[in-house]
Amino acid sequence: MLLKVDVTKRFPGFVSQVRFATNTIRSGLFGPSGSGKSTLMHMIAGLLKPDTGRITLHDRVLFDSDQSVNFAPEDRRIGLVFQHAHLFPHMNVEKNLHYGYRRTKSGRNDLNPQQICHNLQLDELLKRNVTSLSGGERQRVALGRTLLSNPSLVLMDEPLSGLDDQLRYQIIPYLQRVTSEYSIPLLYISHNVDEMRMMAEDVFMMGDNGSIIAQIEPDELARGSKETQQRGYLNMIHLTEPSVSGMLVTYQWGASELILVNRGQPSSGLFGLSSRDILVFKAFPEAGSPRNILSFTVGEIRQTEWMVQVELLINSHRLIAEIVPQSLDELGLVSGMTVYGAIKASAFRKLY
Repeated sequence: MLLKVDVTKRFPGFVSQVRFATNTIRSGLFGPSGSGKSTLMHMIAGLLKPDTGRITLHDRVLFDSDQSVNFAPEDRRIGLVFQHAHLFPHMNVEKNLHYGYRRTKSGRNDLNPQQICHNLQLDELLKRNVTSLSGGERQRVALGRTLLSNPSLVLMDEPLSGLDDQLRYQIIPYLQRVTSEYSIPLLYISHNVDEMRMMAEDVFMMGDNGSIIAQIEPDELARGSKETQQRGYLNMIHLTEPSVSGMLVTYQWGASELILVNRGQPSSGLFGLSSRDILVFKAFPEAGSPRNILSFTVGEIRQTEWMVQVELLINSHRLIAEIVPQSLDELGLVSGMTVYGAIKASAFRKLY
């Protein structure tokens, strides 16, 4: 088992009692503020000693209250990336990156600093003072410094929560790339469902009582979250091969095509489409302004607190549309029937 945790920590008025095990490269820890996510991270990293319990990483015992085992943080080989980069202000980017690398014990520093810099696109920043960097650049440097310490596990505690959406989506591809390329296990801690969908293979949900209440797939977490109920489900669509025609761009979406507004310099990437920007028709709409009208097969139909989520299937792809319960009744939607989805060209936004 990659990471196995069974610990208890008591505070005045609050008890953190956590038990979980994961064997995936990228796991997520999701929960509201105050649920104990950061407390758990500190216990795994050795920054906070549990009262009782046991923590193992790659079958190596890091903490065991019964056996009086409690490795110091520097001996656990666990890297930390926080919301704030915590870079050394008196060092430039290059010296920050090499700090952890030079402190790694001989025989363990098998990662190539030049390759890490290339993957994180830090080559042009090496001589810069860290105080002159943007928030996104600082987080990339913090990630690089952590990776170069050659950790057995990386803990990321809300690493993107201080960034706006544009910067957040710029950083996520770097996180995905380096954790996959170097097979470094990751525990990603956040309360953002979209980050969980992009960063985690499975998600452990923490309740207000400081314990794990469920293990769930990231997409299921998103579909049932309060955030989704308030703003709609975000469909994430990989589009390729853009072809420009004036103010419009045609992208390949598997065997289908989607037409988007040309916002300048079109390129392949991941695009977002709200479930509430998809209009569902029982018959082909003869006239209308949407540039995209596609034939779908209805999959699962799921009632949420206020809306109805309708799964729309086309080839090997899936979209989620949301309609009001009255529309479900009027359209007579059932799984397996053919419907048409209409989407405006302006409804898409590029994530990265």
